[in-house]
Amino acid sequence: MADAVTLTDQVEAYHSWKKELVRNITRYRRWLQFNELLEGDIERHLQRSIRLLVEDELTIAFVGEYSRGKTELINALFFAGHGQRLLPSEAGRTTMCPTELFYDRHARTSYLMLLPIETRNGAMSLQQLRHESGAWETVALDPADTETMAATLARVAETRTVPRAEAADLGFNDAMLDASPDDPTQVLIPAWRHALISLQHPILERGLRILDTPGLNALGSEPELTVSMLPSTQAVVFLLAADAGVTASDMTIWREHIDTRDADHRAGRFAILNKIDVLWDDPSGSDHTGNAIERVRETTARQLGLGMEDVLPVSAKQGLLARIRDDDGLRRKSGVAQLEELVSERILGRREQLISGELVSDLRSMIRSNQAELENQQASLAAELELLEAQGTDRQEIAELAEKTRHDYDFFNRRLITLKSSRRLMASQGDMLRRILNPERFEQHAERTRQRLEGSWTTPGLASAMNALFEVLENDFNNLMAEGRRAEKMVGSIYRRHTSGDDDRTLEPVPLRLGRHLIALRDLRSRADRFRRDPRSLLMQQSRLIQQFLTTIVSEARQIIHRTMQDIDRWPGEALMPLLQHTQQQKQRLESQFQRLRHIVDDEKELKAEADKLRQQRGTLDQQLRVARKLEERIAPPPGAQLP
Repeated sequence: MADAVTLTDQVEAYHSWKKELVRNITRYRRWLQFNELLEGDIERHLQRSIRLLVEDELTIAFVGEYSRGKTELINALFFAGHGQRLLPSEAGRTTMCPTELFYDRHARTSYLMLLPIETRNGAMSLQQLRHESGAWETVALDPADTETMAATLARVAETRTVPRAEAADLGFNDAMLDASPDDPTQVLIPAWRHALISLQHPILERGLRILDTPGLNALGSEPELTVSMLPSTQAVVFLLAADAGVTASDMTIWREHIDTRDADHRAGRFAILNKIDVLWDDPSGSDHTGNAIERVRETTARQLGLGMEDVLPVSAKQGLLARIRDDDGLRRKSGVAQLEELVSERILGRREQLISGELVSDLRSMIRSNQAELENQQASLAAELELLEAQGTDRQEIAELAEKTRHDYDFFNRRLITLKSSRRLMASQGDMLRRILNPERFEQHAERTRQRLEGSWTTPGLASAMNALFEVLENDFNNLMAEGRRAEKMVGSIYRRHTSGDDDRTLEPVPLRLGRHLIALRDLRSRADRFRRDPRSLLMQQSRLIQQFLTTIVSEARQIIHRTMQDIDRWPGEALMPLLQHTQQQKQRLESQFQRLRHIVDDEKELKAEADKLRQQRGTLDQQLRVARKLEERIAPPPGAQLP
């Protein structure tokens, strides 16, 4: 199989695995329903699992200084099948604004959306503007007409000529702008602030999302890109020039925007030494060229703190030509084939493990729990059947067993009543948590911060106001964590009180997991500190600095609060779920057993008929257990992935 197909095959295999897993979750739901084990909380949990699989996306960011070949590499990796450059990447026509490539699975159409650069003067963040269709210029794309589509997409390279003062007002560093060839008092700036490209492309349809970023000037002038978008991408491909290695501006991008402790990048960071073809014609020969490239690889890996396997030499231009011409030798020589393998095996493989590990383990744990319940029923039926089939069994023994069953049933019925009362207590715990942290309280903090910022006349005053916001938010979170620990301790005592020593398995409460949100807040605070200390921020007009802080940092904090509230709203209903389900199922099992035994005691002729029914029920249980075990086998991680 040609290397060019490797990436597509990997994405397709991952997509097929997700589709099959969704089918198996649906089968599992039907199995639960058949066995009367489907509770409302379980159904909601399964729906969330399906939604996670359906909406799953992997974002790879291509980052580097201006003219490092980021867009050309994207063309070579993903769009060579069009037989030409799809995105503008030739000299003088390159991406000027952050651009996201994806497939809109809701609209199911291809389009280009462009956000005018003037929106930087507004009060809305990029995240908010995504929902304001009127703020964007939208152009439909026809995937069947490559020429027209490429011409339309070239608009992401459009620039505008503006006075230097206007460029400064929009957040650009004058030293990094090109002067207008017609008027040196004016400069060229990007016409667009952001671009969204929905393309009906096989890999994008499968959930891959690509973030193409301009150079250092754009990174520094669009804080939301560096505070929110870049840190949240799962993987970063960092482009460098093979003949220069890591320059000072490259290192600035790496240290300030990529290699930060608060970034996600769980699927990896990789450095690409691009444009190795400029070294191919060295008069010293190919061996000399190869050794030179290896030395640059070693130096780059050392400077960036990466392993050698994470630094690849590539020629995006030659790779694109090789893909267009279907020249396997040139594709291999260009390094694009090896990069495809890296994206396939390292980035996509890591993403598969991240999504599949917890989800698959969780589903398997639920199925094993269900199996345990059915095995309890199986053991109970076996004991009953043994009693009914025993020679000389008298009705007194059956009556005594019925009485014991009734006693056990009463025990679980009382436990269930108590647990339902405890659930009401859990609802009040949720209310208490929501009083400590809620959107209204956050907006009060944000408004006080805005007022303090606008009332500050000095840089230290601005810094104090920004820090004050995080101080009050961390204080709220610390109070929330403390109250959450008390609530979890209360839940733990409920489990200990209601878990008898003869339970066949240990029941564990569902954890609240608030700590991850506090970590996210602290990570945001460190990014806010870098934003505040950035020399570009210090040179901004005060009004613009305040606006960028509110639309970027505060908006990101608002998202953290939103995610925290989702967990707070969900947890009170789920915390007792395993114990409630176990108790409900035991109660139902004992109720059925008691009814059967009382029927036998009341009607002497029913002994043999009831034994036949028990054997039939045992057969049904055996069949359902086989189905459950098969489901457990089918709900598996992707091929080659390992469960944690």
